[in-house]
Amino acid sequence: MDLPKEFISRTREFLGEEDLNKLVEVLDTTSPTSIRTNPFKWNNTVDEEPVSWCQNAYYLAERKPFTFDPLFHAGAYYVQEAASMFLDRVIKEYVKGAVIALDLCAAPGGKSTLIRSALPEGSLLFANEYVKNRSQILAENIIKWGNSDIIVTNNSPADYSQFNNLFEFILTDVPCSGEGMFRKDEMAISEWSIDNVLNCQQRQREILKDIWSTLKEGGILVYSTCTYNREENEDNVKWISEELGAKVISVPISEDWKITGSLTDEELPVYRFLPHKTKGEGLFMAVLKKSCKDESEENGHSYLDEKRDKKNKKNNKGNSKTFIVPQNVKEWLKENDYFTFGSNETTIEAFPKRHYEIYDRVKDKLRIIHKGIEIASIKGKDLIPSHSLAMSTSINMEMFCTIELDYRSSIAYLRKEAIAVDSSYPKGYVLFTYRGLPLGFAKNIGNRTNNLYPQEWRIRSSYPPEEDPSII
Repeated sequence: MDLPKEFISRTREFLGEEDLNKLVEVLDTTSPTSIRTNPFKWNNTVDEEPVSWCQNAYYLAERKPFTFDPLFHAGAYYVQEAASMFLDRVIKEYVKGAVIALDLCAAPGGKSTLIRSALPEGSLLFANEYVKNRSQILAENIIKWGNSDIIVTNNSPADYSQFNNLFEFILTDVPCSGEGMFRKDEMAISEWSIDNVLNCQQRQREILKDIWSTLKEGGILVYSTCTYNREENEDNVKWISEELGAKVISVPISEDWKITGSLTDEELPVYRFLPHKTKGEGLFMAVLKKSCKDESEENGHSYLDEKRDKKNKKNNKGNSKTFIVPQNVKEWLKENDYFTFGSNETTIEAFPKRHYEIYDRVKDKLRIIHKGIEIASIKGKDLIPSHSLAMSTSINMEMFCTIELDYRSSIAYLRKEAIAVDSSYPKGYVLFTYRGLPLGFAKNIGNRTNNLYPQEWRIRSSYPPEEDPSII
């Protein structure tokens, strides 16, 4: 691996010659592969080495062709780098009750799905991504995970600054110089420079300043990067503490995990994952508790306590056309009393009642690209069940004719091919499953089925393996 000379010399300064050589050596090896299963969909254990600091997480002996695993598309697990799963340990240590949380830089969705899995019941998660096309990937992965209490947005950090004191927990996995991704991404090596490191450091501080007022006093902010240098890591953590007002707090860990502490200040409780010591990629994480009110909070008030402004009052008068959601459609969801149902001219949606007031107050101020559950699309008098419903952990499968597919048929369905079914099945909408988990809907019209799998999500490869490569 042809690493930049300046990266080598800078890294030598704080790692030392011996550790530097070990790091460079391991960067020429294959990255370990790890997954995290979905506790809302898959309760079975996996016969692989567990990731010690995260529940339901495992290292795989070898990388599998996940694209051709129907369980991957059903949201039974997520392929995620092991070091980043340390976030699970942080949440279990410091979040003990229902919270409103924000994953600020969330795409492609690994940490968002982890956060939602780790948060106590009754929590609400905002998953945000600034880059538009990446926000669509984020929404896809959130939908597959299946939880209704998530709002996916496509906004800049500054757009969130209007919401004082909204969040009790924030993850800022900030854009960085990407040194920890060198063995996975050759582009990260070619784009590296000291100037980029310093530019990233300043951009990270701007992001933190934009978002700081949204964190409640006593709330938790997790700061993380996938880079090694001190400027983007320890220096920024000290800056948050001193300039914004926070206490850097520790997380209990085991020596067996071989996590490295601060390389610049032994008293600073931060967590470095170095791939020559810990099984995973390069990662830095720090946990901060907001302890001081900043000026905007002292002169302001909680966004949740404010009255609706005139714009919101005007927008909440109702649509020009209304659609009454039929009771039988509501029954497509288990425990449907938990939800508020709404519709427009094209879709029917459901959102948790307990969080609807929050959604109602942010909906005109953020670009929301997904929320809750899209239950159905409206086509004339026909209500077509949506793929979001099929993926939801709240789907009432008893309301649909379910048809279990074998591996080959499952792959054909995921490639959006027509699936033939036995003539004994009733006409209408049917739910295809694989190993008991929903894959999606089709419309049985007798002699064939119309495949309703999302066109943009389909498997494009024409060469699936002969046997099921499933790992769980």
